[in-house]
Amino acid sequence: MELAPNFQGNFSPLTGPQSYGTLEELVSAATQSSKQLPICFMSTHRITTKARVVPQEQPLKLEAVEMHLGTCCARCVLGTGAQQVILHLPLSQKGPFWELEPGPPRTLLQVLQDPALRDTILTCPALPWHSLTLMPQYEVEAIMHLRRTIVKIPSTLEVDVEDITASSQHIHFIQPLLLSEALARGGPFPLPTEILEVPEGPPIFLSPWLSSLRKGQRLCIYGVASPPWRVLASTKGRKVPRHFMISGAYQGKLRRRPREFPTAYDLLGALQPGQPLRVVATKDCEGDGLENPGFMSLAMGDRLEVLGSGQALGVQERDMNVLVCQRLSDQPGEEECEEAEDQEQILLPLHFSGGFVEELGDGRRYSLQDLIAQFPLPCEVKVVAKDASHPDDPLPSFLGLRLEEKIMEPFLVVSLDSNPEMCFEVPPRWLDLTVVEAEGQPSQPAGPLPVVPVEELTEAFYYHLRKSPAFEGQAPPPRPPKSKGLSGQKKQVSKAKGVKSSEAFELQEPPLMPKPKRKTLRKVIKDSCNLYSAIPGHKKGLRPTKPITQDTNDEHNYEEILEQFPKTL
Repeated sequence: MELAPNFQGNFSPLTGPQSYGTLEELVSAATQSSKQLPICFMSTHRITTKARVVPQEQPLKLEAVEMHLGTCCARCVLGTGAQQVILHLPLSQKGPFWELEPGPPRTLLQVLQDPALRDTILTCPALPWHSLTLMPQYEVEAIMHLRRTIVKIPSTLEVDVEDITASSQHIHFIQPLLLSEALARGGPFPLPTEILEVPEGPPIFLSPWLSSLRKGQRLCIYGVASPPWRVLASTKGRKVPRHFMISGAYQGKLRRRPREFPTAYDLLGALQPGQPLRVVATKDCEGDGLENPGFMSLAMGDRLEVLGSGQALGVQERDMNVLVCQRLSDQPGEEECEEAEDQEQILLPLHFSGGFVEELGDGRRYSLQDLIAQFPLPCEVKVVAKDASHPDDPLPSFLGLRLEEKIMEPFLVVSLDSNPEMCFEVPPRWLDLTVVEAEGQPSQPAGPLPVVPVEELTEAFYYHLRKSPAFEGQAPPPRPPKSKGLSGQKKQVSKAKGVKSSEAFELQEPPLMPKPKRKTLRKVIKDSCNLYSAIPGHKKGLRPTKPITQDTNDEHNYEEILEQFPKTL
């Protein structure tokens, strides 16, 4: 039977394997071995007296042999402390009886930790045997040459072991160490090491020091990088964007850039409580009368203030989610004069793809830490002053950067032993080198460590970061799909036009007839000769739309000039 270390039973050591049939035999054996009273003993059977019943295997102390009520009896004490009971048991009392070593019962751990009780015969009332011997099992922890893990050898393994310590003094056991293990144990730093193995896989950084990480290269680990956070950033204004991981210790200066929003849904996601969001339309956008009759068209340069989300009655009398905006005056600063007047509100469907740019009047220069603390990510910036400690800082050369996510990940500050002035930060989670502790004192650079605060990421590693579970909670929500009702109505309209196409061909009406516009727009003259005339100016807030030609089943929409051709001849 195997006993767990937290076994609750108590053990009492026996003086020997011999048992006695009566108390007289027990007293006689004690006298012959020159033992003096008192002695401790127990019975493997229950003892019944006039005073009480003694349970089996209950320890008793025999203090003396005396006459009691005319019978030669053994005066015994049951219990310890203040609750002792005196019992007079006749010497003819039958057992069997076992003599115990003096002292209180012990727990399992106390027995195992006492060298005097090793290989001693014990008894335990909680176990089904009258006598037993404990044989503890141990595990020997050992290391093997060039093995990183510790080998555990159980004591029950029957193997032949030979001590070769004297003949193996020249052998130096090398125990490999992962960077993640050095990070977990927290030192001591600085720690001189030598690379045993570089993990396989594509590179994660586009840095010159990465090619120096090879087997045999000596490194010095100075400790955990501070602060422990990084910012993931991508360049703007390039066909192929570049991706960087910027340390929280970056000392360059940044200035906010206006954000761009392709849809109304992006505007809603960027709206923060207590922070006004004003944008400018970057292209002409026409309202769709089938989807939202109350929506008014926008023109490039229109200024809007985003108020929040709402609901409007859409197609087929169904409620649809919209973005509520307020049209601002063409000149910034005139909004205060128009507060008393009713300002125009505009409803934009969330899937409305127009194109907007943020109206930004913030010209302050921020440090990276202040910018992250004051504004939510993502945030678009321009680096206006490079980090003075990093002469090769590449960030100021870009037109803009998009700060995407804040990453909390511990890095280790490492330098090459051959070039202590080249310090860089290694993430053990993604670049877990296998090293071994090296001999010698590491060289400490004078002054603060010249750590590179900006690392360019490979494209594969950048997208690996974006799809990792650590960033799932920071990923932007999906955009809502476009309304199905709109596409259904367009299909019905096209079918109706297809049915009437033959009638339209017989009447030979001019093919370029404009669609009737909504009530908010000016009526277009139906005469075909005036279709290409200049469109009169519009009032503020009402944008005329271009005439839309009527669809037919023909594969082209060219004008027919058959009627004018004979006149030309």
